[in-house]
Amino acid sequence: MSNDPAVANLINVHNHGHVHLEDSMGSDLHIVNNARVSFDQESEEFTAKERGLLNFLMRERHGSPWESVVFRFDVKAPIFVIREWQRHRMGSFNEQSARYSVVPDHYYVPETDYVRQQLGKPGAYHFDPIDDPAVAKSTIELIESTQRDAFDAYHRMLENGVAKELARTVLPVGMFSRMKWTVNLRALFNFVSLRHHEHAQREIRDYAAAVEDLAKTVVPVAFEVFEANGRVCP
Repeated sequence: MSNDPAVANLINVHNHGHVHLEDSMGSDLHIVNNARVSFDQESEEFTAKERGLLNFLMRERHGSPWESVVFRFDVKAPIFVIREWQRHRMGSFNEQSARYSVVPDHYYVPETDYVRQQLGKPGAYHFDPIDDPAVAKSTIELIESTQRDAFDAYHRMLENGVAKELARTVLPVGMFSRMKWTVNLRALFNFVSLRHHEHAQREIRDYAAAVEDLAKTVVPVAFEVFEANGRVCP
């Protein structure tokens, strides 16, 4: 995962993906003033007193003031990541349609240290790296060749005049798709508390980490109190 210096507020994730914070509304001070309007009061500047109020709001789980901050992200991720992401329904999603556009030949191929085995039992799984380098290598080759074959079939159908909406049926869940995600800070806290977590799948965890890094630039104190109070959504 690395930053792209050519685009502001963009973090590259995996071999073809990214998280781009396109726009945001609100600040740490807006959260405070959303809470203080209950008493017909507002603050003009953010001081230690306002920091204390943010901590109180987080500690006591007062939820609605956090919704005053809104983010719009442009995300490119594998389909299996996006499908997990869209389970977080307190947000707005608009995704690229393979019915109306030709999908680029972008698909997820894991790095060697991402090839893992599943151990344990339901509710208590853990995932450890594959110890055998030959198995890791063959797994990566199989993932890549299978997806390459799927895209070759897709393009053959398009060349034969088959409609995009039908040709797309062969595309794998490892293909990259693109979406716009509009989300308020409260819902974003919920997302990162669950997905930027050691029990989340490693691939979506990388995206959630990028989301959190970018959101912190907008409301740094909010994330400090989020961290200090156990990373639980208010």
